[in-house]
Amino acid sequence: MKYSQATDYALHAMLYLVNSDPDKPVGVQLLSEKLTVSQTYLSKLMTKLVKAGLIHSSSGANGGYRIKRNQQDISFLDIIRAIEGTASLFECSFNHGNGCQIQQVVMDAEQQLEQYLASKKIADLVGMHKAE
Repeated sequence: MKYSQATDYALHAMLYLVNSDPDKPVGVQLLSEKLTVSQTYLSKLMTKLVKAGLIHSSSGANGGYRIKRNQQDISFLDIIRAIEGTASLFECSFNHGNGCQIQQVVMDAEQQLEQYLASKKIADLVGMHKAE
């Protein structure tokens, strides 16, 4: 299973924000420099995180991004869903309906993965990576 590069960037951006001063918004230019990601591309990802209610965006000379919710509540799954959506990783190509045993095994595995990612909070990594 593979998540997109966008998810990787979003997870790293969120970690940077969690490790940053909560009273000082982080500008997209600084964030793109720290992550070595295009500002345009990063802005699109940050917009998804804003729409998901994970971060707050402010414009202007002192504008940027800050964590919106309690950082202790933001899970890896929240961030992944903000970027990837909520579609299932596997869809049975045959018309078995809910009786497909293969789909059931894969869906059970996906559910366990989601439970694990929901239990892991981005704030658990605070201090392992410091914003400069």
